[in-house]
Amino acid sequence: MAEIDLTASGETVCSDSDSGWKEVMEIYFKEFLSFFFPVAYNEVDLERGYQFLDKELKRAVRDAKIGRRFADKLVKVCLKDGVEKWLLIHTEVQGYYDADFVERMYTYNYRIFDHHHQEVISLAILSDDNQSYRPCRYEISRWGFRLLFEFPIVKLIDYRNKIKELEASRNPFGIIVVAHLKSLETRRDYQSRLTWKLSLTKALYHKGFSREDIMNLYRFIDWLMVLPKGLDLKFQDEMKTFE
Repeated sequence: MAEIDLTASGETVCSDSDSGWKEVMEIYFKEFLSFFFPVAYNEVDLERGYQFLDKELKRAVRDAKIGRRFADKLVKVCLKDGVEKWLLIHTEVQGYYDADFVERMYTYNYRIFDHHHQEVISLAILSDDNQSYRPCRYEISRWGFRLLFEFPIVKLIDYRNKIKELEASRNPFGIIVVAHLKSLETRRDYQSRLTWKLSLTKALYHKGFSREDIMNLYRFIDWLMVLPKGLDLKFQDEMKTFE
């Protein structure tokens, strides 16, 4: 086994400006789309390439009073029939109920359309652990007027009963979703978090991922599954021995 130094970075600090979700969505966009939105994946011709439009997204929403933006990506793709589409992928990782979420999704969508006159398809990932919180539509209706804005959502906690299936998946988002679910479960049990962090990191080797993929996915796991300093040192020691 070739040694890959995973432990040099030390303890990770999560921040809005350094979103692990944003990074893995961009690195593994094909895998992201096939894992979470297979219907869209089957209609998009990714072999023709795709383009992230961060500047266009920033320009469209910079003056909107929509609160914190965390891991949003705007991506230009081509469908298999040659038509160009823009995908607005919003990952809500704040982990709690947000009454303004659907309005924010609508605001993003119409502002991008207004600025660029491009049809925008909005998709959402919800990472909170509230089983009943499933916002997927924004609606205004009065005096015969009706505005209805609907978008598909993926709720990560719906994968809780599929841990073995996720662990067996060759798609990087199998590991990513397990890491997210276990970070939620171990918020008050850091010893269990250490166990899962070790297990998931070692699994990157057992699955035969490339060195680059191991480093990319480990950064996400480390970003998400933060440990107290003492347990972090224990994690580093065990990984050095494992390598």
